[in-house]
Amino acid sequence: MTASAPDGSWLSTLVDGIVSLMEVIGPVGAGIAIALENLFPPLPSEIILPMAGLAAGQGSFSLAEALIWTTLGSVVGALMLYGLGAWLGLRRVRAIADRLPLVKVEDVDRTVAWFGAHGGKAVFFGRMIPIFRSLISIPAGVVRMPLPRFTLLTLAGSAIWNSVFVLAGYILGDQWHVVETYADVLQYFVIAATVIAVVVFIGIRIRQLRAQRALSDAA
Repeated sequence: MTASAPDGSWLSTLVDGIVSLMEVIGPVGAGIAIALENLFPPLPSEIILPMAGLAAGQGSFSLAEALIWTTLGSVVGALMLYGLGAWLGLRRVRAIADRLPLVKVEDVDRTVAWFGAHGGKAVFFGRMIPIFRSLISIPAGVVRMPLPRFTLLTLAGSAIWNSVFVLAGYILGDQWHVVETYADVLQYFVIAATVIAVVVFIGIRIRQLRAQRALSDAA
């Protein structure tokens, strides 16, 4: 299998490593790469998945094997992060929040309540959102979402996300890296939205603290 990255940076080294992994152990290598991507979000699934599709298109293994093993890798990686969240537990998360500036324990409680009501949708759709697709497994573990439900939702969401990118690589062939351009747009949008949300949260919390301080001084 041959593949070339759009530049000669760390991306090229990553591509070479993934190619070697797939050449040595076939579709299992793609599954391992995706499992690692879940644990280390800087590893881009938007590159790994199209390359698995490319390998399938070149006959290294079947398209079905590419889809099955990458989805299995996604589930395995997500389960490991779920385990991390379960190990942390709500008590530890509350303790951490209590030590963080501008964060209140009540924020954690509200988040837990929201996750209790909307956790299923969060896990399913979260598997299709860059960055959050990995991180969403941690709060699911913290609140101890029933493991069968978490696994099923993760499997469904991952299957959709993986299929889009694997099929893109399968169809585009050596032009697989075109997918990265469009994936980057989505990722930048998610990052921008996250930054805006954080800035708004900090601004609101600072205003609340100032108002509380003013009331205390007046008293």
